[in-house]
Amino acid sequence: MLTTLKNAFKVKEIRQRVLYTLGMLVIIRLASQLPVPGVNRDYFANWFAQQTGDAFNLFDAFTGGSFLSMSVIALNITPYITSSIIIQLLTIAIPKLEEMQKDGEEGRKKITAITRYVTVALALVESSAMAIGFGRRGLLQNYNALNVITVVVALTAGSAFLMWIGERITEKGIGNGISVVLTINIVSRMPQELVGLFKQFVTNREIAPAVVASVIIIAVIVLMVVLVIILNSGVRKIPVQYAKKMQGRKMYGGNSSNIPLKINTAGVIPVIFASSLMQFPVIICSLFGVNGGTGFWGKVLRGLSSSNWCRPSEPIYSIGLLVYVALVIFFAYFYTSITFNPIEIAENMKKQGGFIPGIRPGRPTSEYLTKILNYIIFIGACGLTIVCVLPFFFNGVFGASVSFGGTSLIIIVSVVVETLKQVESLMLVRNYKGFLND
Repeated sequence: MLTTLKNAFKVKEIRQRVLYTLGMLVIIRLASQLPVPGVNRDYFANWFAQQTGDAFNLFDAFTGGSFLSMSVIALNITPYITSSIIIQLLTIAIPKLEEMQKDGEEGRKKITAITRYVTVALALVESSAMAIGFGRRGLLQNYNALNVITVVVALTAGSAFLMWIGERITEKGIGNGISVVLTINIVSRMPQELVGLFKQFVTNREIAPAVVASVIIIAVIVLMVVLVIILNSGVRKIPVQYAKKMQGRKMYGGNSSNIPLKINTAGVIPVIFASSLMQFPVIICSLFGVNGGTGFWGKVLRGLSSSNWCRPSEPIYSIGLLVYVALVIFFAYFYTSITFNPIEIAENMKKQGGFIPGIRPGRPTSEYLTKILNYIIFIGACGLTIVCVLPFFFNGVFGASVSFGGTSLIIIVSVVVETLKQVESLMLVRNYKGFLND
């Protein structure tokens, strides 16, 4: 990795792209320190500290702490992420969107434009809910129409500004801009979280326990990173053979290829969907000041919160963990089913004269691909589950609470790996150009 970066900086074009990306990230971090006018910046920090669950931990990690400090980019790119997921799911239900998706570059531009509009609409709704709902309870120093409008405009503009920065990074920088912005937000919180871990388990302890605790913390983090890398890089290649065709007096075709099926076919989407679904009731109850009490519904809410999972003193709440695992596996199958169509692939292969050795073209090919895909999805879902459950285990058993968990590490490692691949591809393209010019 270091060698790749070192060689990349020797190329002017790549160096400019990297420096452009770094400059944009500096702007993001500066914007995270700009307060919204008329807002009590300590309100969310105090309110967040009073929450018994961890429903907002993932949201705060995605915003890089901007949410708690109530900066102009408090909403960050979460409206864009939500908008992208909504549009992607709607392409299945709305034929017009499905046609756009298949309509090449022009279609993708139209979908991107729709995603932008939905992002602004979501940011407007979220900022209005925050300004009105929390403004009455102390978020605004003076609760009046002018201050509410100011907060709504500032937060909506901040979210749109970050979306614009993400698109500029994609165009002129390195990597997928939105993913890079999300990664820098998560990474910005990690030093503080790691310092907290070491203060909790290493500081003010004897040498032997401190060393053991340090080794365990480092080993767990390294293990999770390795698992994520294996998940992202693991591929099952299905061999494809193309039949020879006679055109005139010559034979064409007969080439061999493969269909690469990623082990983690759905990426981090199943984890985000499962976490959002589990935390939604907790968030709604928190916003309305309802904690459920000590009755049945109170226990249900505590069971939905991951901060109560894996606790030896209260094993009943770990039922929520089983529900979470089931949701991750379900969404892994669901999301893959809407992004990968074995029937369509089998038909395309048949039209092009391709076939899988030992499998008849058409329906037998689609059934074979479905069988292999189901097996791969399960392995990938189990890998995702292990990465995500490890932080819950150490949190419940040892009280090691961190906002960056399996979801955050999956995002960070995935973005870093994909960015490095893009750097390598840019260097490869440059070498080809140099060879042709020579």
